[in-house]
Amino acid sequence: MTLPAPFVSRIMELEKDWIDYNGHLNMAYYNVLFDRCSDDAFELMGLGPNYAKERRLTIYTAEVHICYVQELHLGHNVTVSFQLLDHDEKRLRAYQEIRHVDGWLAATSEQLSLHVDMAGPKVAAFPADIMAKVEEMRATHASLPMPERAGRSIGIRRKTA
Repeated sequence: MTLPAPFVSRIMELEKDWIDYNGHLNMAYYNVLFDRCSDDAFELMGLGPNYAKERRLTIYTAEVHICYVQELHLGHNVTVSFQLLDHDEKRLRAYQEIRHVDGWLAATSEQLSLHVDMAGPKVAAFPADIMAKVEEMRATHASLPMPERAGRSIGIRRKTA
């Protein structure tokens, strides 16, 4: 199977109930869009719902950093990309972008995900067959440049006199 670099979701519509009192997409639903794309990318690596059901192993999110770049409104359609930046035997680091179908950037997300044995639950190493798929995606995505917005931290910049 040829993996896309980056993985890009199907076109997604914003739902009416996701629009907040400010008239734009509520911050919680950016996560829904990112999550739907991640689920599809995880499926390519063998980490989908059947994996959780049959092997009792899954992915948990440990940390997320979202940057809201431009507002989304009802009627906007978007795609979401997924780029696997790094991994080790138990963790995945991914970067995502939500883009309006016209191409402009709406939001970015960087996540650290943990591979979890649901019997614990406890963090566990990927089985060899899954690690091979993770490594295949990482190798495919290694040709992509490191996103400019990856690795950001939160802080208040102070002007010096």
